[in-house]
Amino acid sequence: KIKKMINKFFKLIHNKYSRFLRFIFFLRYLFAIFIISIGLFLTIPNFFNYEKRADIIKKHLSEIYDFKIQNYSKINFHALPLPIIEFRNADINFDNSPLNIKVENLKIYPKLLNIYNYENYQSNKLILKDNNINLQITDFDFVTKYLLNQKEKIVFDNLNFNVKNKNKLLLKLKNIQYSNFGYNKNLIRGKIFDKKFKIKINDNLDKIKLEIIKSGIIADINLNEKKISNLSGVFKSKILNTSLKFDFDYKNKLLNISNAFFRSKSLSFNNNSTIKLDPFLDLNSKFVIEDIDTKIFEKLDSELLLNEKNIIKKITSRNIFYFKAKKFNRNLINEFNLKADLAYGRMNYFKNFSISKNFFSCKGNINFLEEYPLLYFNCSIVLNDKKKLLKYFSIKQKNIIKINKLDINGNLNILNKKINFKNISADNYDASKEDLKYFKDSFQNIVFDESFFKIFNLKKIAKFILEVA
Repeated sequence: KIKKMINKFFKLIHNKYSRFLRFIFFLRYLFAIFIISIGLFLTIPNFFNYEKRADIIKKHLSEIYDFKIQNYSKINFHALPLPIIEFRNADINFDNSPLNIKVENLKIYPKLLNIYNYENYQSNKLILKDNNINLQITDFDFVTKYLLNQKEKIVFDNLNFNVKNKNKLLLKLKNIQYSNFGYNKNLIRGKIFDKKFKIKINDNLDKIKLEIIKSGIIADINLNEKKISNLSGVFKSKILNTSLKFDFDYKNKLLNISNAFFRSKSLSFNNNSTIKLDPFLDLNSKFVIEDIDTKIFEKLDSELLLNEKNIIKKITSRNIFYFKAKKFNRNLINEFNLKADLAYGRMNYFKNFSISKNFFSCKGNINFLEEYPLLYFNCSIVLNDKKKLLKYFSIKQKNIIKINKLDINGNLNILNKKINFKNISADNYDASKEDLKYFKDSFQNIVFDESFFKIFNLKKIAKFILEVA
């Protein structure tokens, strides 16, 4: 009975749904034909000679992406996962720039119908993988324009920049990732000084955020003008416990910085600067210092600074530094002025400052390009309130010879930590050769026993005063 029921059931299904089942079985053949057709459609282009089609593809890249492939080692077609035409070891040049890019893998994603039709060749996107660029600083504008103004889909995967000024390497950017479309649109990732960074640019290209990962360095740039040749806006940065903000305007290779405001635990200042970038760095600046901890000078490395002679000789600068202590402030210096002009590696300076009613002034020069730079100085000290001055150094006035005016001139050998006093005079006193030698030995043993910047240590200065008084 059960067997009869099953046979009756299948007979019923067969009679009632036979057309539907036949349609389902027909679809499987149709589906198989579709799969085979797609497979053949994608596979057959593998057997084409792409060397014959290379000129058409290069013409397309020149018209759409504004660059030319000068040389390449091989051209291939890959069907899966998406159709790709690949140029290996390609050299790319641009019409309006001497810039050259070496690309190990240049991948072109053609539109599906263009796998066969090359008469009106079109592509969906372009990927440049494993790239190297030697970029002159003068070409930086061109690269920025090209990336930000490119309308077609383009991806740079693992781009390495060597930024140079003529033959001098200025900066290395490694492993740059950039895309102008999709989820990572206008997001730049890479490494600078072996630190990972990311730059995010908004869709309007007027807001830029830079972050150096795990370093505490964050910067925001808000642009008023989006033209690369004429940029203006506001720059803000946060570096650990240090903040910096300024307005900027860049035009015709001239950068103007105004309303600059710098704050840290050790230093606070306002600044206005004009910087000419080409052919050499030419800088005009005025710094108004609001607060300073003189201990920061002790952390500077004079030898490291003097080793950069190739950079120093290319810098021309005129700088003014001004400081006036606020009322009820416990700063040693009440008012300070320094003018320092640098050209061709030689700096001339003039400074004056006051401590209570005591006035100090110095002028001189130094040639940073010499093997052992000598800092020449000619200083004058007028003491109107010795008691208050000596109090800062914790020195009792009875230990000091009564003098009102002191003149000193000589030179400092910064690297060898040597000093030479040419003349020391005070009121009716002129130092003899023996006295000058004594002052020299005492200064070198007490004050100049370490690096140049550590001669500003107040305890050392107090000890020297007691020694020679």
